[in-house]
Amino acid sequence: MKKVILILSKIAIIGLGYVGLPLAQLFLQNQHVVYGIDYDVKKVAAINNGKSYLSDFKDKDIEKMVQTGNFFVSNSYEAISNAEAIILCVPTPLSEDDTPDISYIENAISKSLPFLKNEQLVILESSTYPGTTEEIIVPLISQNKKFTIGNDFFVAYSPERIDPGQKQFGLHQIPKIVGGVTQKCTERAKSIYETIFKSVVTVSSPKVAEMSKLVENTQRLLNISLMNELAMFCDKMEINLWEVIEACSTKPFGFTPYFPGPGIGGHCIPVDPLYLLWKAEKHHSELASIKVAHEINQRMPQFVLEKIAKHIKKPLSTANLFVIGVTYKKDVNDIRESKALDILTSLMELGANVDYHDPFIPQLYVKNAELQSTPLSSEKLKAADCILILTDHSYIDYDMILEESNLIIDTRNAIKSKKHFGKVVLL
Repeated sequence: MKKVILILSKIAIIGLGYVGLPLAQLFLQNQHVVYGIDYDVKKVAAINNGKSYLSDFKDKDIEKMVQTGNFFVSNSYEAISNAEAIILCVPTPLSEDDTPDISYIENAISKSLPFLKNEQLVILESSTYPGTTEEIIVPLISQNKKFTIGNDFFVAYSPERIDPGQKQFGLHQIPKIVGGVTQKCTERAKSIYETIFKSVVTVSSPKVAEMSKLVENTQRLLNISLMNELAMFCDKMEINLWEVIEACSTKPFGFTPYFPGPGIGGHCIPVDPLYLLWKAEKHHSELASIKVAHEINQRMPQFVLEKIAKHIKKPLSTANLFVIGVTYKKDVNDIRESKALDILTSLMELGANVDYHDPFIPQLYVKNAELQSTPLSSEKLKAADCILILTDHSYIDYDMILEESNLIIDTRNAIKSKKHFGKVVLL
């Protein structure tokens, strides 16, 4: 018998940020109708006016999505009643005490409840601790006694795996992991993703799918934190860690290069492992390596400050510093958890005069002060006591920085030339 694949043509996506918007684009490119829902009225207005607010999207990309005539965006949840599938792509940040904040998930489900109907499919894509789908989403939906999960209503988890700024893989090329509450839930979720992804990987449960995302990002935290710790040690030994990594990388097997930096930032790598740590503690497991890696990451801004103080040869309170790049990674307009902000704040608290240049962040608020991105110029570079490279954007003129600057603290090895090595200080 030929296998029947269910095509779900109407999709509601809750959350139109760096996960939800690319997903909406992919569904639209494959002839689905998409209802986009976001509480941020500015995002809704931007989309409806054909304007982008993400660095990976140009205005023309948004215009194409709107011009399909199949993209309906608002901050109202009513459109959910028209959809066969509802996909949650909402934030999962940390609370002030570094514990999971799943209020966005709870709020999205609560607002959806009045519009849910039989035979719909709800999928969570937000990164979260293992157990969230079954412990939070299923009980909330089951408040409506007319739904029987796995029989006439379906719930699954599928972790987002988007890497903002990277151009090597299109979203549709990244294998899609899916785990449903029941086998039928898994099959439903698989059938929708098969219409837009090249490969769908099914797993036995939502917990396995949830755990897979946390393991991916925890591995990166541990490896990058190891390099950061080695950077602090190599500094004392006067060893160039970047050269060490380059040498190690010549081994054709058994070594994967990771690189140090001013501290890991962003919405995933510094956050997801703490979700895992919190859940582990609930089950009386320590996961000590994650704790240590997190502590190392938190120490990096102070190490950068000490590096500046050591080489600038004047009190920081009288120094002029010019910071290059403030986003958490190159070529994105995202400053969430960016350690550059911690470093800027500390420098300003110490009395330093700080300006910054970042083509992706035209203005920035630090210590209740509004800073404007300063154009890169020969005059500005020469006037600074120190150039501090915190993010290695591709669109920066590093040759100009190298030629015109007095001292460069390069935390990203953005200036790879050995010429003028005396004025370039690596992390």
